[in-house]
Amino acid sequence: MKVLVPVKRVIDYNVKVRVKSDGSGVDLANVKMSMNPFDEIAVEEAIRLKEAGKAEEVVAVSIGVKQSQETLRTALAMGADRAILIVAADDVHTDIEPLAVAKILKAVIDEEAPGLVLCGKQAIDNDMNATGQMLAALTGWSQGTFASELDIEGDSATVTREVDGGLQTIKIKMPAIVSVDLRLNEPRYASLPNIMKAKKKPLDEKTAADYGVDTAPRLEIVKTSEPETRKAGEIVGSVDELVAKLKEAGAL
Repeated sequence: MKVLVPVKRVIDYNVKVRVKSDGSGVDLANVKMSMNPFDEIAVEEAIRLKEAGKAEEVVAVSIGVKQSQETLRTALAMGADRAILIVAADDVHTDIEPLAVAKILKAVIDEEAPGLVLCGKQAIDNDMNATGQMLAALTGWSQGTFASELDIEGDSATVTREVDGGLQTIKIKMPAIVSVDLRLNEPRYASLPNIMKAKKKPLDEKTAADYGVDTAPRLEIVKTSEPETRKAGEIVGSVDELVAKLKEAGAL
């Protein structure tokens, strides 16, 4: 079985995001970029499936700017076998919308014929949480979202999902699209030898036009602004005073 893992280049989760002074977007100048954390978990799970003998090949794919090849090299250093970069934008500030990403991934699936697609449940830059579901609709494949456990047996997969009420376990037919949650695993660090080996692994470069997909944005960002500064807390002297304060604030 071949496993396809889409990965996205985003601002590193440890970096404090700055908004441009004119409110036109997020300032990416001299900002550390890295792989979306949820996608990193997906890569790790795909590698574990290969190590367990349940997958033969792990292919990482990224859609965006040329700089995304750095993200793909990270996936290769972790243990992916090869990578595909699909250049769909020239400006690092351009975010390819979920539907366009899903359409390109559908074309890649038609070309690569994987048995499983593992992707992050969402990207931490736009929090869309839509690409996996759209891809499942386009392919007609089974889907398991918010996966915190995954077990592949033959032509089916058992997925434990994190839902509002707790955990839900479902069994789905393969091939399938599975979007992963934070508690699925702990991604490994790439060792120096593997980082060096990753430079020699195949990385194909294509464009969105090669797949006949229009990536023109359908949404327009009108304004970007910083969140409101949190007000300082207030220490109260008793439970009665706390209850009174909560009533004043309309919390009770």
